[in-house]
Amino acid sequence: MPAMIVPPQRTLRLEPVTADNFDAVCAVQVRPDQAHLVSPVVKSLAEAYIHPTSAWPRAVVDGDDVVGFVMAFHDIVWDPAADPNDRRSGIWRLNIDADRQGKGYGRFAVGAVVEEILRRGTHRTVHVSWHAGPGSPEPFYLGLGFAPTGELIGEERVGALTPAPTAGAAPQVH
Repeated sequence: MPAMIVPPQRTLRLEPVTADNFDAVCAVQVRPDQAHLVSPVVKSLAEAYIHPTSAWPRAVVDGDDVVGFVMAFHDIVWDPAADPNDRRSGIWRLNIDADRQGKGYGRFAVGAVVEEILRRGTHRTVHVSWHAGPGSPEPFYLGLGFAPTGELIGEERVGALTPAPTAGAAPQVH
């Protein structure tokens, strides 16, 4: 009987950006039609450097391959002029490599960020913002359960997700 070939299992995880994966993380490029909607990874890493207490940059990794980048923000004052007590956490950036889109990596990254925010226990609601228009990630975020708040941050629409608590289980993003 021939040996059974078992396909490799996906081992999706978020990893800190380090000297070992820096080049692979910076090489993540969204599709050309999306480039105007999200900043390049290198800009996000520069922002993380100047906001070390609130930025949480992570490589999205499948096996040994960096397939994307996600950066969360934790416990920031949302709009100091409007309400200095309104503190929020959420998704700051999400870049999935053009050749890797549509395979669940973005969904995984968002779910992992939601879990991290809930694990920290500071906030129960997760925020995100997006540009509207052609190629917008709006359908993606709405499909995951984010609801528009009616707010704008600059020219971006704001969405919020408040996962239902589950006894003893990690929160799920669908």
